[in-house]
Amino acid sequence: MFESLSNRLQSVFDTLRSRGKLTEKDIDKALKEVKLSLLEADVNFKVVKQFIKDIKEKTIGEEVFKSLTPGQQVIKIVHQELINMLGGETKPLNLDKEKFNCLMVAGLQGSGKTTSCAKMANYYKKKGFKPILSALDIYRPAAIKQLKTLGEQIGVEVFSMGDKTSPPDIAKAAHEYAVNNGYNLLILDTAGRLQIDEELMLELIKIKENISIDEILLVLDAMTGQEAVNVATIFNDQIELTGMILTKLDGDARGGAALSVSKVTGKPVRFVGLGEKTDEFDLFHPERMAGRILGMGDMLTLIEKAQKAFDEKQAKEMETKIRKMEFNLNDFLKQLQQIKKMGPLSQLMEMVPGFSKIKAMGNMNIDEKPLKKVEAIIQSMTLSERDNPKIINGSRKRRIATGSGSTVHEVNQLLKQFEQMKKMMKQMTGMEKKMKFRGMNMFKNMF
Repeated sequence: MFESLSNRLQSVFDTLRSRGKLTEKDIDKALKEVKLSLLEADVNFKVVKQFIKDIKEKTIGEEVFKSLTPGQQVIKIVHQELINMLGGETKPLNLDKEKFNCLMVAGLQGSGKTTSCAKMANYYKKKGFKPILSALDIYRPAAIKQLKTLGEQIGVEVFSMGDKTSPPDIAKAAHEYAVNNGYNLLILDTAGRLQIDEELMLELIKIKENISIDEILLVLDAMTGQEAVNVATIFNDQIELTGMILTKLDGDARGGAALSVSKVTGKPVRFVGLGEKTDEFDLFHPERMAGRILGMGDMLTLIEKAQKAFDEKQAKEMETKIRKMEFNLNDFLKQLQQIKKMGPLSQLMEMVPGFSKIKAMGNMNIDEKPLKKVEAIIQSMTLSERDNPKIINGSRKRRIATGSGSTVHEVNQLLKQFEQMKKMMKQMTGMEKKMKFRGMNMFKNMF
């Protein structure tokens, strides 16, 4: 999402770092480039103006000019102000498993509202809540069916009354049903429109008046740029939002909405959607996002993804196998499949500090096809061949190549790389004898 902005900002900062001393003129020139970069990324003009003003006030001082690393001091200030622009700190919803909670989710058609409702239900289900979804979009064809399909995928009940009952009445009935049946989280998927109109707002206000609602969230498509900021402002004025959900942050748009919306509305971004799958949904972390934009990476999110994907028991068993040099191609295949659970490789690598800069310098593209090819080759082997690759002779290699749609050369290459990796893993494991083995260590070894 922020690749172009990130590359431009890093170029500005490289220039600052290269200077032993900084003058006020140097800083003005750098801030002018930062300003242009943000405006081109579709960040709200007023937000950019205040952002530059705040940085200027904090950089024009003796502490920066007399510092041994003035460039780093400026970058540190920019980083902090970017965090402030994004909302300051992570702000999860204030929900309590011991009481009944009700969320109303609003948004325009095409923003990903219905999918976000299901993702949120799945997110809180994993945290021990007992959620139920309610379909209030009686206007969009197949909206109710879509929510029910998503509900079945995540194992969450969907309350609906068809498309003849008014949304405020459905919301009231859903509230009563949820309370009477032991649910502690009701998520209302309200109707959207192609554009904001008075009828839509009156309906949301009526729903809000009919039942007690704890949180009102607006779903915004990050790829719509400044329009998302305008939509958020109107919704906030009419129904007083408690937060926002940004979707399609995995897209290739300029992404200014993500940087502007919190500052303009005064309401925090609570969650972000990073893909189509129901588990590609997480809290919005301003500090981590700022780090990624400035090319500092996002190792905390990467580690969290690894911890979710890697089973601790399997990791310990794998450590034992590596120490005894019993790690085989079957184990390797399991590790590849666990890495795939973490998400697209391109997204994972963007979280590695400095990777965006390396990518920009070398025009580097992350291609997942080789991984798929490796997976196909291993799956074309018999269990005995995976367990002991040394038995794979010429005829076996030809059979494996044919079965996986590859060549004998590619099979040979995989077997050679696997043996090299085994030796490397043994060496790394030896270096970490005094450290407790974690799934993340295995992830590091795989790369």
